[in-house]
Amino acid sequence: MAKHSVATAKKKWPLMLLAFLSISTVMVIFIRNNSDSCNTKIFEAQQTQIHSSAAAGGGNGGNAASGPSPLDFMKSKLVLMVSHELSLSGGPLLLMELAFLLRGVGSEVVWVTNQYPAEHDQVIYSLESKMLDRGVQVMPAKGEKAVDTALKADLVILNTAVAGKWLDAVLKEKVTLVLPKVLWWIHEMRGHYFKVEYVKHLPFVAGAMIDSHTTAEYWTNRTRERLGIKMPETYVVHLGNSKELMEVAEDSVAKRVLREHVRESLGVRNDDLLFAIINSVSRGKGQDLFLRAFHESLQLIQEKKLQLPALHAIVVGSDMNAQTKFEMELRKFVTEKKIQDRVHFVNKTLAVAPYLASIDVLVQNSQARGECFGRITIEAMAFRLPVLGTAAGGTVEIVVNGTTGLLHPANKVGVTPLAHNIVKLATHVEKRLTMGKKGYERVKERFLEHHMSQRIAVVLKEVLQKAKHS
Repeated sequence: MAKHSVATAKKKWPLMLLAFLSISTVMVIFIRNNSDSCNTKIFEAQQTQIHSSAAAGGGNGGNAASGPSPLDFMKSKLVLMVSHELSLSGGPLLLMELAFLLRGVGSEVVWVTNQYPAEHDQVIYSLESKMLDRGVQVMPAKGEKAVDTALKADLVILNTAVAGKWLDAVLKEKVTLVLPKVLWWIHEMRGHYFKVEYVKHLPFVAGAMIDSHTTAEYWTNRTRERLGIKMPETYVVHLGNSKELMEVAEDSVAKRVLREHVRESLGVRNDDLLFAIINSVSRGKGQDLFLRAFHESLQLIQEKKLQLPALHAIVVGSDMNAQTKFEMELRKFVTEKKIQDRVHFVNKTLAVAPYLASIDVLVQNSQARGECFGRITIEAMAFRLPVLGTAAGGTVEIVVNGTTGLLHPANKVGVTPLAHNIVKLATHVEKRLTMGKKGYERVKERFLEHHMSQRIAVVLKEVLQKAKHS
């Protein structure tokens, strides 16, 4: 059992394990109408579904058999990608993934980062090196070269609302020449992003691409009511799991090895039940309320005298430097409730797959309006894990309540329902396994990389046509 009050699990994976997997998963613990006013185009999975014809274990990560890509029409197209930052958060990593998909079909991709630190940053250096290795050109966000690239580009993709500041700051009087070929990819669900200086050009771009219907509706209403502006044509595009992630999720040997090593590093037994929350630690992600619910579930189990394996809570995404006060609050709570041997904190990491392979249930506890999409949710479902999620944001478009997981209210009122759901899945093994299986089937139906590529392809074709006729 765990000996210390809070396990940080800093052990490195053995070299043989890394050699065995040989994957490069670029996911991070981070890092989803009014149709007349929103003019939202809905691309449901049924419209764009591509059935995989590959045999199980064929090495394609559950994606469609190799053949023409839905993005092939982007060959030789010049695409400028503008990211507000380059970090281990979901937005930049997702844009990088699209950059690699476009490079794979022969697009010329140029990347600029608007907010660039003055001092050397190892994370930025590593991510830029990764892009350069994949043929993505990286250039400064400001200067004539950036302006010339924007004017010559067939398509300009702004990533997140904050990236809108780049338009006036760099393009200046030439901004109107570029707006007709801008696709604005929005991931935010927080009210402080609705500032005129960020989004004043939003009505004039070719289109907005948003990760969930809930978020699209929120942006439509919020921009109209708060800023008095109208959204451009808006496309809802659900995300999909990478091939690399699916390869691990569908490899039983890899999962078994990962499970053994992670559990050993945490000091938990093979038959213990692990409930994990995998997000950057912050109040909005709800780690505090998850720990309260977990403590309450332990009390329920004791009161009902249930005979169960030991339950553990895993908090993946810890960062004492970024959230010192909140991190200390979490640790103080764990100490006060004397559950040090049941709660484990793991530092922020790019390697999500090992933890998904080692746990029994994912908890997606994002608060307020929830996640714009919440990609960790579909990643967990790929590993056949049931999901306990807040009934908010994109989570409700992913998790089928009672079938692939259980939903609970956001905010403090959701603590007790979450506690009961933890006990429910802990006591009903068959329900837990069935939900995991159903979640995996749902991923295979609509949340794979080729599903996402197909949906994005529809959007890019329309935006290119608009740019051509503008």
